[in-house]
Amino acid sequence: MKIVIGCDHAGFGIKNAVKEHIEKKGYEVVDVGTNSADSCHYPIYADAACKKILSGECELGILICGTGVGMSIAANKHKGIRAACCSDVFSARLTREHNDANMLCFGERVVGIGTAIDLVDAFLDAEYMNSGNHVIRVAMLADIENGNL
Repeated sequence: MKIVIGCDHAGFGIKNAVKEHIEKKGYEVVDVGTNSADSCHYPIYADAACKKILSGECELGILICGTGVGMSIAANKHKGIRAACCSDVFSARLTREHNDANMLCFGERVVGIGTAIDLVDAFLDAEYMNSGNHVIRVAMLADIENGNL
């Protein structure tokens, strides 16, 4: 499985450690930048990461900014992306299991590297339950995207 990772300048400080951790778990990582702590604009990197998922090149993604909020807003502008901003492991696991999220967002200024690794593990190790009300609700999200709800 390929995982796309992206960040802005406010997430650059932990991106490489997160990337290395994902690779040690046996995943291939596609890094869409940024590659420095120089000020930049998070929507550029959210867009690049989302395009990797939507094209089928990558299955899941990780986006890091200062809070995770900006990245999640930008990612959720893409039809077919279900991005969740999480700062706790329970939410990171359940967003995959219940919401079939394909993008995890978090903030370097909110979580430290230890929590970031735990969030990534919870997200990547979880699987969509694909049953009952979860299927209905995920389909409803698609209906909202398509203007059919």
